[in-house]
Amino acid sequence: MGSPLDLAPLVHGGDLGAARKLFPSAPEPFLDLSAGINPHPYPIPQLSSDVFAKLPPPEAVARLAEIAAEAYGAPGASHVAVAPGTQILMTQIAALVAPGRAVVLAPTYAEHARAAELAGHEVSEVADVEQLADAALAIVVNPNNPDGRIVAKDTLLSLADRLQRRGGVLAIDEAFMDVGPKGASLGDQAGRNVVVLRSFGKFFGLPGLRLGFALAAPSIAKRLAAGLGPWPVSGAALAIGAEALADTAWRTATRASLEVAAGRLDALLRGAGLEIVGGTSLFRLVGTEEAVKLFEHLGHSGVLVRRFSREPLWLRFGLPGSEPEWQRVADALAH
Repeated sequence: MGSPLDLAPLVHGGDLGAARKLFPSAPEPFLDLSAGINPHPYPIPQLSSDVFAKLPPPEAVARLAEIAAEAYGAPGASHVAVAPGTQILMTQIAALVAPGRAVVLAPTYAEHARAAELAGHEVSEVADVEQLADAALAIVVNPNNPDGRIVAKDTLLSLADRLQRRGGVLAIDEAFMDVGPKGASLGDQAGRNVVVLRSFGKFFGLPGLRLGFALAAPSIAKRLAAGLGPWPVSGAALAIGAEALADTAWRTATRASLEVAAGRLDALLRGAGLEIVGGTSLFRLVGTEEAVKLFEHLGHSGVLVRRFSREPLWLRFGLPGSEPEWQRVADALAH
């Protein structure tokens, strides 16, 4: 990482303001496929005015923690810290161990390395899980963003055991595990030195709600919750999160529909001569020598995809939602 420390957040998908500056003549509205968000969000329930007019009660936080523990397979509510998105938890988790060596399995979501550096760690990135074993803090995104790589559960548990003998912590970011392989989550192993992050907004299509969870040993979950204060998330997030996470029928149907949509996107991308090199059912990663030109062409067509400065041959495509959006992508790829 560079010096002096750069406190600014890194560039991400979903920045339509930047896209409009880059492509000022593009047709509106922009079709944003850059963020890997479910384009069919959970239907927002009708909320009481008290949700907005009163401070969120502690029992609502406790209830959501219980529902989240059930949904994510954590041992119990005491293993859950409720947060306004997982981003805010990254630096807190990095501070669970004294400043030392933080190692990130890469390439991956760049904010983890920045958060670890903010917590005082010396950060390095590696391509092999075995190289994480001598870290004070080991960070794995699983399924990985942007290539969808899955590290087997047994491999991660073995790594956690090796880290524990040295006083190290294993942080697993499962932001996309809602669409990951069955049984791959470490939610049921949240304890000891394993901390699991679960994002609400991506799968439920409500990133603006700002809701996320850390699954951890009760002592760690309590410490993380204390760092967020007595009202960690809004009343609206508590109410919507509780209903959505308890809606197992919607979750099951949505996983199936996302698989169908991802297959449709595969056909569209391959039909345009693009090689799919990874992804999940919320996004696909393509590799092409023409990535820069294709990004610019799509941008001028009003379609924003995710590019990567460190992997210039990669582009990540999220899912279109409506039929007109699918047609816009097909038309842009065809010309």
